[in-house]
Amino acid sequence: MTAHAKLSASGAHRWMACPGSVKAEEGLADRGSSFAQEGTMAHDLMELAMLSGKPCRSFEVYDTEMADFVQVYVDYVESLKEPGDTLLVEERVDFSEWVTGGFGTADTILVGDHRIHIVDLKYGKGVPVYAERNPQAMLYALGAYAGFGWMGDVKSVKISIVQPRLDNISEWEISVTDLLKFGEEARQAAADTLIPNAKKVPGEKQCKFCKAKATCPALYKLTADTLMADFEQLDEVKAPHKLTFEQLRVALERKTLIEAWLQSVEISVKELLLEGVAFEGFKLVEGRSTRRWSDEDQAGALLAQLVGEQKAYTQKLISPAQAEKVLGKTRKALIADIVAKPRGAATLARENDPRPAISPVDADFEALDTEENEA
Repeated sequence: MTAHAKLSASGAHRWMACPGSVKAEEGLADRGSSFAQEGTMAHDLMELAMLSGKPCRSFEVYDTEMADFVQVYVDYVESLKEPGDTLLVEERVDFSEWVTGGFGTADTILVGDHRIHIVDLKYGKGVPVYAERNPQAMLYALGAYAGFGWMGDVKSVKISIVQPRLDNISEWEISVTDLLKFGEEARQAAADTLIPNAKKVPGEKQCKFCKAKATCPALYKLTADTLMADFEQLDEVKAPHKLTFEQLRVALERKTLIEAWLQSVEISVKELLLEGVAFEGFKLVEGRSTRRWSDEDQAGALLAQLVGEQKAYTQKLISPAQAEKVLGKTRKALIADIVAKPRGAATLARENDPRPAISPVDADFEALDTEENEA
């Protein structure tokens, strides 16, 4: 497989920012996950519902929670459709005019007389994903324009990213002129990946899912530089109150990246040990586990006899979200007056995070959460 074949739209946030990552990942296997399988199932359901016109719950092979979340996406797309629009679902788009061998599959494309609309479903609930200058969506937009721009006098492309499990819908529009400028940036970035010893550029977004981050010398150097830069004595590293504002800012900016690298190192060593490779100074041990009933039905019946059924079982009121699912769309308004949403704890975020800043007066600092959100 050539380097060009690896320049996917879904990986554009990585190879456009870090051209050296393409070569670094060669030969490294993907680690499959249940989250990826879940996302595939959600997209399959979306396609069935969109093409059949049937509600997601009518496909009983999928659980109702997934059906309800995917229905949010389907309803959103329906709300966007205008008379005369051409609807394309799970459509392959080709952006090889800018990135050699580049192609991908767009979840939904709406082609109108003057605008193309790309609507992407993100079923994950880890971090919010935003439409503005999203490289994956912009490459899909380039492919959609190349393939279907002839259908009308297209002046702009609108991008929507729908994350129903995070209640997040992000929209952004870009002119065709500016989109084509991005295409030239992508062309140059793709060419940079072919340079021998292409530069490795660590960063939160490009390193997050990079398969080579555990052994990346550039990320290792950034970590070492962050921990030691500008410190006259090693003890200062352990005393944040002694740091300057600039040192604190750098540490916060790189916190997520460094933690992800350390986690990746740990996973790599664990995999070596699982394969039987000796690794000096470390070994595999059995982790902590929690006791559980080997047979819940049998345990319930026995405990009901021993202590009575009321003591054997507990009851817990369902949450507002669970109640809305039980009631359905037509009746969920009946509980609206008794649902309260408290303000979230003050959380550190990057300055370019789209959420509005809160003032110290408004914040509840008793529950200060210092975990940085990905911007």
